[in-house]
This record gives sequence, structure tokens and C-alpha cells, in this order.
Amino acid sequence: MGIQIFPSILSADFAGLATDVDRVRNADWLHVDVMDNHFVPNLTLGAPVVEALGKATPMPLDCHLMIDDPDRWAPAYVDAGAQAVTFHVEAATAPVRLARELRSMGARAGMALRPATPVEPYADLLPELDMLLVMTVEPGFGGQEFLDVCLPKIRRARELLDKHGGDVWLQVDGGITTETIERCAEAGADAFVAGSAVFGSDDPAAAVDELRKRATAAL
Repeated sequence: MGIQIFPSILSADFAGLATDVDRVRNADWLHVDVMDNHFVPNLTLGAPVVEALGKATPMPLDCHLMIDDPDRWAPAYVDAGAQAVTFHVEAATAPVRLARELRSMGARAGMALRPATPVEPYADLLPELDMLLVMTVEPGFGGQEFLDVCLPKIRRARELLDKHGGDVWLQVDGGITTETIERCAEAGADAFVAGSAVFGSDDPAAAVDELRKRATAAL
């Protein structure tokens, strides 16, 4: 798998979401941030909006669940049309069982780690996943600055993924710009979530192309 760009609709214009989404059809996926005001101090959207979005665009939807009790709620996002669902290991009660359930429903299963959560304790879980998400900001709000302290963890995650083999994507999310995407790609990431850098641009499609170009060159 090559470089993949996931524009985050958290930075899009919610009043004109379908229009904004149509401007980034050169991206690989749409990233949908779901927050419940419990696991993180922010409230965004839920499964009904995901279902509506799926009807408005042919692009595959990648739902990042920043919510409590994902064991209970995550399958509903597959039912709503998400092709990939990522849960936080800090919130999951049975991450292996949940990953297997999501995959059995036909979705890609992702597991996310907050910046302070080490990857090593979950090394044995990696073969159960399709994607590992390393957060490079504290989850909850868009527009935050990239945390350089996460780069060593990205490198360690890449080493573990290479050791286990398989096709598990290494995604990073938070503060991704044309500068930071290069450092993340050098560290081993191959899937990149970008919100402000895309939808804050005058030309979101060109921003997607530039991010892909920078990451590919660095990789």
C-alpha cells in the first residue's frame, strides 16, 4: 500500500458538508471524527450523520470513535455505512473481540492510541487489526499543533508492524501539515489524517495532492 490521505471533515463547513466533501474527491478516504463529550471534552456527530454522508459521496468513510463504550456502539457505524471504524484501546473493554466483530461485518478495524499510551503492550493485538492509529495530538479538537514527542512511538509502531507482517496501515492524526507529514512518513506512517491543512486551504484538492507528494517523497 502506498501513501493514503484522509481529509478530516471536522475542519469542513458543516453547513455545506456535501459541497466541501466533493472538493476532496482526489483523497483516498474521508475521516469522520465521532466524539461523545465523555471520552473527550467535545461533542460532534453520530451514526445518522455518517449514514447521510455515505449517501452524499462515493468516497469510503473512516470513522474515528472518540467515545466511551465502543464495544457497544462501534458496530452501529458499520451499519451506518462506514468502511473502516477505529476505536480507542483506552476505552474498549475487549479490543480483540471488537476488532473481530468489525471485521466480520465487512469493515476495516482500527485501534487508536492517545499520545501517552505506549504501543508495546498491544503488540500481540496488531495481527487482529487492519489499521493502527497513533494520535499526534490529544484527541478532542481540531487545529492543534503536532506533538513531536510522538515521532519515536510512530517508529516503534512501524517496527512492530513490520515484525508481525501483514497489511496493517499505520495512521497518524493531529497537526498534520506539509511539514509534519514528511517527518511522520520518515518515521514509518503511511496513512495521514489532515483537517485544517486541507479544508483550511483555498484549494482543498491541491492541498491533498501536495500532502501526498510530500509524504511520498519522504517515504
